[in-house]
Amino acid sequence: MEASFEITLQIVMAVLAGISAQVIAEFFKVPSIVFLLLFGIILGADGLNILNPQELGIGLEVLVALSVAIILFEGGLNLELKDLGRVSGSLRNLVTFGTLITLVGGGMAAHWLAEFPWSIAFLYAALVVVTGPTVIGPLLKQVEVERKVATLLESEGVLIDPVGAILAVVVLDTILNSNATPVEIFSGLLLRFTIGAIIGGISGFLLGFLLKNTLFLSEELRNLVVLAGVWGLFGLSQLTLSESGLMATVVAGIVLRASSIPDERLLRRFKGQLTVLCVSVLFILLAADLSIDSIFALGWGSVLAVLALMWLVRPISIALCTINSDLNWREKFFLGWIAPRGIVSASVASLFAILLTEKGINGGDSIKALVFLTIMMTVFIQGLSARWVAKGLRITAVEATGAVIVGCNALGRLLGRLFEQQGESVVLIDTDPEACSQAEAQGLSVFQSSALDPDVLEEAGIESMGTFMALTSNGQVNIVLAQRATEEFKPPRVFAIFPSNAPQDNNANKTGNTNKTNISPAFVDQQLIKMWNQYLTEDQFKLGITNFQEQGFSFKQAHFQALIREGEVLPLLIKRQGSLQVVQAAQTWQAGDEVTYLLHDPRPKLLKRLSGGNKTSKELTAERLSEVEEVPLADPVDNSLSESAGLKSQNS
Repeated sequence: MEASFEITLQIVMAVLAGISAQVIAEFFKVPSIVFLLLFGIILGADGLNILNPQELGIGLEVLVALSVAIILFEGGLNLELKDLGRVSGSLRNLVTFGTLITLVGGGMAAHWLAEFPWSIAFLYAALVVVTGPTVIGPLLKQVEVERKVATLLESEGVLIDPVGAILAVVVLDTILNSNATPVEIFSGLLLRFTIGAIIGGISGFLLGFLLKNTLFLSEELRNLVVLAGVWGLFGLSQLTLSESGLMATVVAGIVLRASSIPDERLLRRFKGQLTVLCVSVLFILLAADLSIDSIFALGWGSVLAVLALMWLVRPISIALCTINSDLNWREKFFLGWIAPRGIVSASVASLFAILLTEKGINGGDSIKALVFLTIMMTVFIQGLSARWVAKGLRITAVEATGAVIVGCNALGRLLGRLFEQQGESVVLIDTDPEACSQAEAQGLSVFQSSALDPDVLEEAGIESMGTFMALTSNGQVNIVLAQRATEEFKPPRVFAIFPSNAPQDNNANKTGNTNKTNISPAFVDQQLIKMWNQYLTEDQFKLGITNFQEQGFSFKQAHFQALIREGEVLPLLIKRQGSLQVVQAAQTWQAGDEVTYLLHDPRPKLLKRLSGGNKTSKELTAERLSEVEEVPLADPVDNSLSESAGLKSQNS
């Protein structure tokens, strides 16, 4: 009874420590593996000696195997095939050619710098070709880089995990069976991939078919059916050929995601929670089982080997694997910088250390120590610096430029041309042939199609744009368009024109705050937008720029807001600290803001021609209009304010 209680106590402590580490990491906004490693080492034999994973015996291997199956299945379930299509060439190269580069480069570094025998050096390299989706996922949530870069990193982490694990098994088999020929080695590798892919593909299809055609199952039971199915297909694949189960779980997750099952989001949430639990417990147990003395015994040569893997092998791999891609140098630099190792490397290294020791082969503990040193250095150096590196390279999602504008009406065309004048790329989408023709005549890039089609948005390049703008004449349609774009592509800034009393869900935001999950109302109420579209069509406007300066700021702001309320001025774009954004309906102004706006000019066309105020569409220029300083307000009280203060532009 005491033995069972000791094992129970070990599991309970591992769960408590693991979840506590996750909570603290969430609070400090750092990768959770940092605190998981720290807590595991502190509770282990070299720390407080409270947690002793060896008491679990063979049960530790069972926990590792079943947990890794869940982790990889959840990774495959989160992979979107259309996202993979955007980075398919680079991803294919990283998973194949990149794996070979890491294997050879890592092996050479471990042999020449860490002084490992060639066989043990290449076994280490095979263990660290994986990049750890359990580390990269939380890391990218905190850093929020451009979607294209995030997709490539996440997909690489998920797909390369089974590749690395199978490759490590093949290298281990080669060490244990030194008489194996190259043909036998290659055939064993190919056979594991093939069997895993077949079993995983069939199982994923059957699971999808079952979930779509058994509507009587409750939500809780459906999730558990999938869990049982994952462990079942993993066991079947392992029974057919050892170490083929990892590939089977990834393929099953990808196929199930492609099946478009009902309540898919709920399933992914359940599997995500299981993954967090599995990662937390495993890292605590494996870190507690680690000998710190074995890491120090490696010497400085091993530190140099890990640095060579991080700063030499990884950048070379990225440079060669993305040579024909559309990634710019900033994105490639970030990809070369970020490659943290995680739970699969740690778990497989722990198992291999046991196997090598049982076979009487030296090097098992050294490999485990070097793998954990690699995890620590990559997580602490790359993981903790990722946010600053991304900001320095200006590849975070919030810094993305360009705009997708839905609506080729007069205001949409004007806004598109203003963005282009600032050097930002713009794509307009509309179903009206005449409006599209007018936009094309002004040199704008146009898609004549429905923006409700995600394929159209993808082709328009929304994943690399900083702004999405729904600017049609129908406010309810604008809300739907903005919500769909947010759910499918998560642009950094989402704007829509809709009535002030329009119902919105939790995604909508009428306070003017913007982030990647919020929809911000742009400009002013929809009814006033219709009026301004008419002004633009009838050429009853002027385009101007004004700057808010410290001197007289409060008076300038009050007068400007009064003009907006009277319908005499419509602010369009605001440039703040070098960033160009659409003006929100509840925009707050700051000193230093540069605002591009429309001024209602009701003078007849002939009079404007005689005064030189009429501009052709090709001569779209914003002026620092003195007239806006003198526009009287309808309210007598406000009128006195305008006479005393007014808006002074930078040249006043």
